[in-house]
Amino acid sequence: MTLFDENVTIAPAPRRRRSRRSQAGVWALLVALVVLLILTFLPTSYVIQQPGPVYDTLGSAASADGSQVPLISVDGAETYPTDGSLDLLTVQVVGNRERTPSWFELATAWFDPSRAVVPLDSVFPAGETTDQRNQESATMMVDSQKEATAAALTELGYDIGTKVTVVGLTDDSAAQGILQQGDVVETADGQPVTDAAALREIVTAGQDAPIRLEIERDGATQDVTVTPREVEEQGQSVWRVGVSLMADYDFPIDVSIQLNNVGGPSAGMMFALGIIDTLTPDDLTGGQRIAGTGTITADGTVGPIGGIRQKLYGAKDAGATWFLAPAANCDEVVGHVPDGLRVFSVSKLDDSLTVLQTIRDGGDLDALPTCGS
Repeated sequence: MTLFDENVTIAPAPRRRRSRRSQAGVWALLVALVVLLILTFLPTSYVIQQPGPVYDTLGSAASADGSQVPLISVDGAETYPTDGSLDLLTVQVVGNRERTPSWFELATAWFDPSRAVVPLDSVFPAGETTDQRNQESATMMVDSQKEATAAALTELGYDIGTKVTVVGLTDDSAAQGILQQGDVVETADGQPVTDAAALREIVTAGQDAPIRLEIERDGATQDVTVTPREVEEQGQSVWRVGVSLMADYDFPIDVSIQLNNVGGPSAGMMFALGIIDTLTPDDLTGGQRIAGTGTITADGTVGPIGGIRQKLYGAKDAGATWFLAPAANCDEVVGHVPDGLRVFSVSKLDDSLTVLQTIRDGGDLDALPTCGS
């Protein structure tokens, strides 16, 4: 039996040529990879919002030196132990004017329900540096803490001694030469001025009628008269005195809020709830984990905030089962609530307290307003 014949030549099988369709597919893949590589380095005009750190207003936070201290502390009044959690939520922004996310990063964020791709200008206004934005955000945080303290103490029956101070005048102000920085505006046409909104309502009602203001200047009280001017604001004609006002308070007790590296006004409502829980013997939470967000004013009005969807996911990830949302944000909440999280709609501090009491006492939660009813 012959196993090998040296006279026989075995030629390799001819190599099959790739079809035109296969070649086109390879080139398409190569082009796509090149385009993706280029897009990775091209600048964009968007940033990404995603859930940020969660802080329990009944817990502790890091101080400037890194040590843990109570997030809310009170001096001058009796405090009580608390249970459960009252979480405030934050939103983390990926990108800034100096460095925007790549197109690849934007693409991955687009398909993540907990993240949002938003125009750069909506977060970092043109002409404003990142440092300037951070400073403004820090200022709003300080103001929100004062408003939250005022709202909480007012709710508890304290006299907070409100003072409304002139902090600046517009270039075309009707009050030029009449009011000056540092003046305390006490009344307008005999009505108490408790904040800028109160003065604005009086001016709007009187239109071009002269307004008699009682002010305190350098420790002395005096009366002055200002005639409002008609100006254009957002395409509408309105009557204005032309001053910037800031509300300040003479609190009867010392409330300190320790929260570094967090800015903006959106934690106001949760600060107020944390202060109330700290100063009252009854436990507000019933030992449960409750999250929420919303600005607040001294009269207890809860206002809208940004990044509500990211905060919903932040609350869910932190283990909360209940969420307090500003009524003005409900249109952004509907259809975007993570599984396992129940959202209630609030417009006043009293609404929030009612929700907490109902949760704590096992009451009828279906009777409470939600974002959808």
